[in-house]
Amino acid sequence: MYFNTFFVYLFFILFYIGSMVNFNRKYEDILKTARDLFWKYGFKRVSIEEICRKAGVSKMTFYRFFPNKVELARYVFDQEANKGLMEFKSIMHENTAPAEKLHKIMLLKLNGTNDISQEFLMDFYNNPELGLKQHIEETTVRTWKEILADFKEAQANGTFRKDFKPEFILLITQKIMEMVNDAKISQMFSTPQEMIMELATFFMYGISPHE
Repeated sequence: MYFNTFFVYLFFILFYIGSMVNFNRKYEDILKTARDLFWKYGFKRVSIEEICRKAGVSKMTFYRFFPNKVELARYVFDQEANKGLMEFKSIMHENTAPAEKLHKIMLLKLNGTNDISQEFLMDFYNNPELGLKQHIEETTVRTWKEILADFKEAQANGTFRKDFKPEFILLITQKIMEMVNDAKISQMFSTPQEMIMELATFFMYGISPHE
């Protein structure tokens, strides 16, 4: 009797664990699918039905996780923002040279934006009734505060000059993304990554020789 009860109990534990793994996998599948579709086609053109079909889940499952498409978009953006922030912090805490850090930070910025469609940006910023523009701006402000804090910590420990303005670096990285799309500039390099490396080296050393 004891052994029968034990095995029944064990079965339900394993069943529960399996159900939770499958439950979490569906949640991640929805987020990944939505991210890919939003990034490629924008927010308005993608329907919940399409997300469910591509993710291989039912609409009932979708609504167990998200009340609507707008909330899903918030989750997708927050996930990307948190991922980028964690990667940035990892770079800042690496035991690498300042030029290498800056190079990786610029590449991180490039890789985080080079596959986003213009439709996605327009949908988010030109539809204030959705509340997504405000959400992005608020999240961006919080993220920038953490990034600035890490830069200032790096200044304090001697990784970067103490007299430079971290805010300036952040603005420069925004402009660099515009340069990546400039045909006259991009044709000078074989890849965007090569151009990013050249820019990082230029910022760190100017045109002076270096090892």
